[in-house]
Amino acid sequence: MTELPRRAITRTAKLAGLPLAAAGRAALGVGKRIGGQPAEQVALELQQRTAQQLFQVLGELKGGAMKVGQALSVLEPALPEDLVGPYRATLNRLQESAPPMPTRSVEKLLTDELGARWRSNFAEFDMHPVAAASIGQVHRGVWHDGRDVAVKLQYPGAGVALLGDFRRLSQVLRVTAGWIPGLDLGPLVREFEGRLAEELDYALEARRQRVFARVFADDESVCAPDVVFQQNTVLVSEWVGGRPLGDVVTNGTPSERDHASDRYLEFLFSGPQLARLLHADPHPGNFRILPDGRLGVMDFGAVAVLPDGLPTAIGQALRYAVEEDAGGVLDVLSREGFVRRGVDVDAEALLDFLRPFTEPIAQDSFTFTRQWMGGQAERLRDPRQEHFGLGLRLNLPPEYLLIHRVWAGGLGVLCQLGGTVPAAEIAYSWLPSLDPEWDVRVASDELIPADERRSPGRRPAR
Repeated sequence: MTELPRRAITRTAKLAGLPLAAAGRAALGVGKRIGGQPAEQVALELQQRTAQQLFQVLGELKGGAMKVGQALSVLEPALPEDLVGPYRATLNRLQESAPPMPTRSVEKLLTDELGARWRSNFAEFDMHPVAAASIGQVHRGVWHDGRDVAVKLQYPGAGVALLGDFRRLSQVLRVTAGWIPGLDLGPLVREFEGRLAEELDYALEARRQRVFARVFADDESVCAPDVVFQQNTVLVSEWVGGRPLGDVVTNGTPSERDHASDRYLEFLFSGPQLARLLHADPHPGNFRILPDGRLGVMDFGAVAVLPDGLPTAIGQALRYAVEEDAGGVLDVLSREGFVRRGVDVDAEALLDFLRPFTEPIAQDSFTFTRQWMGGQAERLRDPRQEHFGLGLRLNLPPEYLLIHRVWAGGLGVLCQLGGTVPAAEIAYSWLPSLDPEWDVRVASDELIPADERRSPGRRPAR
């Protein structure tokens, strides 16, 4: 039996065991209730045990399980503290690494993809990876022209393994969703499955990475490495050193957290506007703080095409929300398809529902914290609140699906960093439709040419 099938069988066994374990715990819970334990105590115990096993299995696996775990890791500030607290370290480890391929597998992969003389491309090549993730792993090397490079190698059979993982995870999540409040990961798994072909296409990734590298080539805040070479399932990029963003999350000083948060938020806004592409993998493992203070951005496998940048409706809705114009918010979101025809939505409740996205830009500076995000999430989960269940009555148009996930994940990362940033200044620099004069200017075509309507000025480096 080869190594890859053996790993696949092990992964399948662990994933398959999750629903059985959950069912077993449910049966045990019934027994405890019959035995006299309070229902609330039994439910909490079931939730904690299910969460523990789910987090541990996601932390041990590659492929789809790890990918979902990474997405969950950036959202952990929004999850109930009594569930996620004990497993925060496990989730944070998902942001950086996974078990690597053995050296003999690396040698075979490079020979198969680049030929027997593959080493002639490199002055140096380290057979031990510096990072391993859901689809591939990264090695450090020196290109034949002397440039330090990162060599990204795709796991053999990654596509088949990922597809199988996503299907098994869908079955698992149907069981666990009822036991872990706030973990509705079904839509996330379906989205990953739908984008699988793109993420496996390293030629497509290289083309998109080159766009980011070009538009940020002279930027004082963001660095996107250029592509050096790409062939089949091998992608060679300029090396990005610096301090992992995850280390700032864990060990950063207040000033380091502020600086990293500023750069990270700047990229969330500026990337779509300059590159017309959305970097859709916001977890800290894809970012570094370089010695010169710039934010180094890596891994362009998950990218959404936004031909016009961020939709102007986002800025318009945020503007009305900041102005406390509930009717204006409802009008914009109804026009964009967030509110279905025939569905009755209270405008004031909708305004309150958007607080996590509007509060940071309604003041000169804002401190993102786990406590703030957890409080926002708990407010939306509280059945005593007037707007409880509002999210279930709203629609998420397909063109906004990835934008919503990236921004939710981005808020999660910012709350892990815990920095204080001029969020309003950054937002107004990159979203021109936040400007109260935007509608007037658009109505007067001679005042704002069409090709400049989403090309805001660059914010000065801080």
